[in-house]
Amino acid sequence: MFSFRKSALAVLAAASVGGLMAAAPVQAQTLKVVMHSDVKILDPIWTTAYIQRNHGYMVWDTLFAMDEKFDVKPQMVDKYDVSADKLTWTFTLRDGLEWHDGKPVTAEDCVASIKRWAARDSMGQKLMASAEGLEVVDAKTFKLKMKEPYGLVLQSLGKPSSNVPFMMPKKTAETDPMQQIKIEDVIGSGPFVFKADEWKPGEKIVYVKNTKYKPRAEPPSGLSGGKVVKVDRVEWIAMPDAQTQIGALQSGEIDMIEAPGHDLLPLLAKDKNINLLNGNPTGNQYTFRFNSTAKPFDNTKVRHAVFVAFAQEDFLKATIGDPQWFKVCKAPFVCGTPLATDAGMADVLNGNAAKAKQLLTEAGYDGTPIVLMHSTDLQVLTNLAPVAKAQMERAGFKVDMVSMDWQTLVARRVKKDPPNAGGWHAFLTSWVAADILNPVMAGFFNASCDKAMFGWPCDATIEKFRDQFAKETDPAKQKQIVEDLQKYWVDHPTHINVGQWYAPLARRNNIEGNLIAPAPVFWNVSKK
Repeated sequence: MFSFRKSALAVLAAASVGGLMAAAPVQAQTLKVVMHSDVKILDPIWTTAYIQRNHGYMVWDTLFAMDEKFDVKPQMVDKYDVSADKLTWTFTLRDGLEWHDGKPVTAEDCVASIKRWAARDSMGQKLMASAEGLEVVDAKTFKLKMKEPYGLVLQSLGKPSSNVPFMMPKKTAETDPMQQIKIEDVIGSGPFVFKADEWKPGEKIVYVKNTKYKPRAEPPSGLSGGKVVKVDRVEWIAMPDAQTQIGALQSGEIDMIEAPGHDLLPLLAKDKNINLLNGNPTGNQYTFRFNSTAKPFDNTKVRHAVFVAFAQEDFLKATIGDPQWFKVCKAPFVCGTPLATDAGMADVLNGNAAKAKQLLTEAGYDGTPIVLMHSTDLQVLTNLAPVAKAQMERAGFKVDMVSMDWQTLVARRVKKDPPNAGGWHAFLTSWVAADILNPVMAGFFNASCDKAMFGWPCDATIEKFRDQFAKETDPAKQKQIVEDLQKYWVDHPTHINVGQWYAPLARRNNIEGNLIAPAPVFWNVSKK
């Protein structure tokens, strides 16, 4: 989920940036990138924050990976087999897999990694709840035994975004899932090696080419295929000020900006030395999240009234601005993906304040002020809450919008205190499309009461649909389950999708090979 971390450093001066550039070996071809956030946590299983996911793809590898057509392909796995009764899955690792410390990757490592990931990830939890267990067969082979046929085995092990089931050495994977791994345990088998001795939070994080990595033979597609590294070194430089980033890119001091501010895109578009690349064509989805335990949002009709009151275009214009970079899309599982459908959505997200007001009267809404948390320090979120407040007030809600920085919001959203005593009723955030491709993967559809994400919806019918989807192996029947779920969910919403948006990366013209993928990756990227 959207979780940028602002650096505490002041704006880097040009001289300081130049000093960072000088640190790279002269002979090494170095790619210098400003990511959306500084890296202060090294464990991509402990947190869903996207910068840790991005860090994970540099260091670790995955058993399976999703290509640009959303098909799951083997990655570390050479071959796999499913028994006739669909209860036993056997996986064999490919040759040549080696940890960065020189030790071979084993099936035992993978079993431990799957268990740790599944303890933190909602999709992993569903997978393991339907499993009898994992069994090591030999050094390169392991089995996953299911209690009943399960339709999302490969989709779970090939999950493309947070949390990603990265494979780690057994010693690392045996770290308590609720604790972060140690810096000395950041050992992967992936295409880059983390340089612990050069990591300076607030300044930079450095990765060098893993010269022993053996890419798959297939061409790269999305996050799958051959991970061929074409540069010697990648530096992610902490540079929190947007204007400083642009100046550094235009002067050639850096090569790429992962997420330039939308208001600065016209300036970059005019620079002949820079191009903008939409590397994730399915984009992201803005989301309004209810606290379903707090009155009046414990009433499904009140939540539905918000769905009726909202219109997506106002949110998108206020945050993104240029229609080139946003899309009005009612499909909760994201337009442009296999399970996208508008089933059940005809009467919502139309900005119908009169109908919403009628629903509130029928629901007996008593004027309780809605405590709406407002994130003020992240540009792509800042204007969302004011739009929500205006649309809700037109429908007859009273709204108390409480402003705070994103990290304060993140801390407050886990509290179950009464809204008027440090708790909350609602907030807005964003998900990358790769995190919400189906109802098991999408965290805000989890309606398992206290086991659900913050907001804690408790709806046995939604959970029944999610279980049906997970256990169904026929794609056509899965899509029908999604349509039936949506028709129910519209009247019993756990959250509201308020628009699809895109964030291009900006790169200098001498940079080539960025892949179309839901996460920024740096294999296949070359520098002329």
